[in-house]
Amino acid sequence: MYRFLLSRQWVCLTLLALALIPATVELGFWQFHRHEARVAHNNLIADSLAAPAVPVTELTGVGRQPADSVRFRTVTATGSYDTEHEVVVRQRTAADENSIGYFVLTPLVLKDGGGQEGSTVLVNRGWIEAGGDLTKFPEVPAAPEGQITVTGRMMADETTADSGIKDKPGLPPRQVMLINSEQQSEVLDKPVLGGYIQLTEFTPKAAGKQPQPVPEPDHDSIGAHMAYAVQWWLFTACAPTGWVILVRRERRDRAAAAKAGTAAESADGTETARTAAGAEGAEDRNHGQDAETDAETPAVGQGALGK
Repeated sequence: MYRFLLSRQWVCLTLLALALIPATVELGFWQFHRHEARVAHNNLIADSLAAPAVPVTELTGVGRQPADSVRFRTVTATGSYDTEHEVVVRQRTAADENSIGYFVLTPLVLKDGGGQEGSTVLVNRGWIEAGGDLTKFPEVPAAPEGQITVTGRMMADETTADSGIKDKPGLPPRQVMLINSEQQSEVLDKPVLGGYIQLTEFTPKAAGKQPQPVPEPDHDSIGAHMAYAVQWWLFTACAPTGWVILVRRERRDRAAAAKAGTAAESADGTETARTAAGAEGAEDRNHGQDAETDAETPAVGQGALGK
């Protein structure tokens, strides 16, 4: 009854169903792990933003990157801006996530040197419009002069591997693609603390327009990874279920076809028998008529002779 499962078509279909089961299970767990990572990342951001501010030198140092566990932590630093070595970071979006412009990256020479004389920390002062000529250094709002205290979020250096941003060579002067303390340390020829500060506020306040602050990172959205995981696991259940449905349907169709074939053969046999019986009846009737004709013929002949 199920011998059709040994056909080439059904063997291939069965192997495909068996391969889909572990594949969809694994894809479901892949999306589930992405969901867990997103939730953990959101919790890290929320905890860091809620934590009290600490001096930047507690979380990073020269030649040392801030740990992943302290990313987005609020830090403070006191010093004076080195505007002579200020650069802009290309192809960055504003808070509306549509406008393309620059981040303004200004070195802040620390007051106490961060434990090492002349130490500097990079400060992302915010976003500005790109302007018309991208080959020239744009017009940047002036940084506050004198000693200031900045407050912001602790960020790790950007790399191509982590950000996906290519570090293009041959850029116009004072323009970069990545915020990277090691690169800027080579330009400044000074010790630079690892990572950078994403500015949120500073004192004393400066007169005039300042770059647009970088918005707080999103830590509420969890994406659709959990829904995708459930979908993959539903596909896992669909594979054997669909296989069983197809097998039952194939068995039913084959049984119906066999039954219809038997009925057709029976009908053909009955019709053949009826035809044969009809032919025999006709032949008997013909024989009877011939006999009657033979009997009448002598009578007619004798009547003629009598006259």
